[in-house]
Amino acid sequence: MSESSHPELDALIAVMAKLRGEDGCAWDREQTHESLLKYLIEESHEFIDAVESGDRDHMVEELGDVLYQVLFHADLGATDPDHPFTIEDVARVTRTKMVGRHPHVFGDVTADTSAEVVANWEKWKATEKPERESKFDGLPKGLPALALADKVIGKLDQSPTTSVHVTESTTEDDLGDLLVAIVAAARANGLDAEGSLRKAVRRLIANSED
Repeated sequence: MSESSHPELDALIAVMAKLRGEDGCAWDREQTHESLLKYLIEESHEFIDAVESGDRDHMVEELGDVLYQVLFHADLGATDPDHPFTIEDVARVTRTKMVGRHPHVFGDVTADTSAEVVANWEKWKATEKPERESKFDGLPKGLPALALADKVIGKLDQSPTTSVHVTESTTEDDLGDLLVAIVAAARANGLDAEGSLRKAVRRLIANSED
């Protein structure tokens, strides 16, 4: 048998198995997919913080926490009595999906630029999931509002526009339209509305503590 090319990953999986085993940790054994969701969200945001701070050691640590959540959910999946799945199933499905969505790399389709790849991406996804009737099916509604707006705008044939300005008479609907228009304008100019707002809030916090 050949030596594993990912010994640390295998060791981490073994740690998970030990913690979830009969002689392991009571808390780990009691967890469910639902109970772990808040930790997945928290760890994902902590990794975002690490990336935006540029701290490489912090990135490694927080990405490890995200990886651990993936392994945790896969281990839970393996114990399901009706529809079990393992980390190997997760890897296999993802590998198959990525190969299928990159026919310009693994097949004979031509897509030499990022723009061409993005243009074809939705077509490939539609082929994979013919049961989706709307272009918005599959969008995670739990995304932060700005990120969700960016996703929706990306699927529209025409970006929304508005001339609404915030005044004392502005309603929440007016404000919502204005925010959507700002996200649309940001997207059209290659800017990340969600990330920009996070950075602005961080600057606000930093300035208030000076």
